Amino acid sequence: MTARVPVSVCSVFLLLVACSGDDGGSGGSESAGSTSGLSSGASASPTTTLTSGASGSGSGGESEGTSSGGDTTSGGTSTGGDTTTSTGGSTGVDSGTTTGGGEPSDEDLLRMAIEGELDPGDVMQQIADGGGFPVKTEAGTFMFACLCGPGTWALVGDHNQWAPDVMMKAGALWWTEVEIADPDGSLYKFHDTIDAYIPDPMGRRYGYDNFGEFSLVRASAPHLERWYGLEGYGLEPRDVQVYVPQDAAFTHVVYAHDGQNLFDPDGIWGGWKLQESVPPEMLVVGVDNTPARMDEYTHTTDKIGGQTLGGKGSDYAKLVHEELRPRMEAAYGAPLRVGLMGSSLGGLISLYIADQYASEYDMTMSLSGTAGWGSIGAGLKNPTIRELYEMAGKRDFAIYLDHGGDDGGMACVDSDMDGTMDDNDLASDNYCENLQLRDALIDLGYTSEVDLWHYWEPGAPHNEAAWAARVGIPLGLFADL
Repeated sequence: MTARVPVSVCSVFLLLVACSGDDGGSGGSESAGSTSGLSSGASASPTTTLTSGASGSGSGGESEGTSSGGDTTSGGTSTGGDTTTSTGGSTGVDSGTTTGGGEPSDEDLLRMAIEGELDPGDVMQQIADGGGFPVKTEAGTFMFACLCGPGTWALVGDHNQWAPDVMMKAGALWWTEVEIADPDGSLYKFHDTIDAYIPDPMGRRYGYDNFGEFSLVRASAPHLERWYGLEGYGLEPRDVQVYVPQDAAFTHVVYAHDGQNLFDPDGIWGGWKLQESVPPEMLVVGVDNTPARMDEYTHTTDKIGGQTLGGKGSDYAKLVHEELRPRMEAAYGAPLRVGLMGSSLGGLISLYIADQYASEYDMTMSLSGTAGWGSIGAGLKNPTIRELYEMAGKRDFAIYLDHGGDDGGMACVDSDMDGTMDDNDLASDNYCENLQLRDALIDLGYTSEVDLWHYWEPGAPHNEAAWAARVGIPLGLFADL
């Protein structure tokens, strides 16, 4: 897999404009035409949102024309079963047990909220950060709850053949407790008893079918999980989407960016549909973006359309490495190999996080990465990612670079003499900048097909559909490390 020839930086328009994917789709076994969608963390009448880390709060990816029960494995701990961790925050943590030290369990907290002893919103968030919904009780039943809003709400799912089981109301809290004989792989939703079917707005496990998103009681098969309201270092809260492989058994973990676009089939340009490309025994942690995406995904400032933008990449790197990664490893276990992955600005920030924590990651994967950031604006010269790597010298982590596009029939040039080959206006998909980065890495001592891979898909556009089509390449390479 070698480069066939020498993408210029994304157009200014692509860098500035972000596009949110459709959060719609309700999923489940209800009849088509009778559904109304709600993605977890985002509200759609008549529901009420509990957390500011809504999955629909951020922008989508950059695209052309728009922008956008378990076993322990070698290196990775599976938590897919009914096990308990010290943090209370994993796939398989069942909430009927206490977390130690006499602290109330998730079941205790939820019952106190039902009795009016605790604020239901606070309790919902605490449980979502711990064992997750639905809560398994000490008696083996399951408790479901939501702040669904006005009307009458019911629980429907595989366990009751999707016949409405009207929930009880305690203040603003709707709740019910049911026995489920076979919770593994059992789908459910909340139903307003009229026409709305919504996935659990604070549920842990979920997936997608022809009706959109559905929630899962428990799951040992490959599935998705959601964590809510990740925040810190002065950055806005955002949700985290996690792909969990069979039985939660994994050896490799990838931290990927633009989480809204990775798994949702209604994402911009069809999204990445990453669950279709992930190799076995690989866990993927998808970090949602926010409206501050351009600032968070860039290590320095640049000038675009007369505006100075970017430069919060260091804070975002800390959020991922120092806040999110320990939380995920406490919940799921530590892997043998850890990687980073993203596209466009997401590719840039993947390279930057690896640069900042060089001894902590085994591979970084950049698809159509915006390698010229820092030198785009006229008369502006801030260090590009290439220059940061050149200053640091050869490191031990592996690197994957790719892009589509081409040079438009013209040579890659540096006509403004700022050191970056980004002045060919006919080049596309960061073509020239990534070739220059590849050559610089080789000069540093990286070896092609050993710890450096570069792939060119001639003419491929700058969008999620193109990245989805080739993301199996870097994931396969990472799986082989």
